[in-house]
Amino acid sequence: ILDDPDLKDIDPTVLKHCHAAAATCILEAGKQKADISAISTCLEDCKLDKERIEQFCTEYQVFKSILTYLRRSPLHITDVSWRLEYQIKSNQLHKTYQPSYLVTLNVENSDSGSHPDVSFSCTMEQLQDLVGKLKDAAKSLERATQM
Repeated sequence: ILDDPDLKDIDPTVLKHCHAAAATCILEAGKQKADISAISTCLEDCKLDKERIEQFCTEYQVFKSILTYLRRSPLHITDVSWRLEYQIKSNQLHKTYQPSYLVTLNVENSDSGSHPDVSFSCTMEQLQDLVGKLKDAAKSLERATQM
């Protein structure tokens, strides 16, 4: 997206936020099993023009089938790898000195075997929160199997 010549005059931060908002909208619509008319109404309320709404709905139809497939076939984490990344400057060349972790989850689909890995970046606090939640989930599962 950032390399698209049509978008070169737009602030990269704004582009990233727009991309995240569109992805979130698609995921939430998929979770709610929203139909095109509901999505169109929502986007009209957000004051998008008709052409953009039609384009969004067309793209949503493509991703809807993928989301439905993923919902039917849960992924199983088989391995995890991580590395420490240390950011010393931001997009605006301000010094930040922020460490973060790049985490990659190796996953497989029970139907087809392998699947693309899931990667994300997080801070130490976010990673500690994730580890805590995973420990809680493991304890809950252990208690449930003992009953």
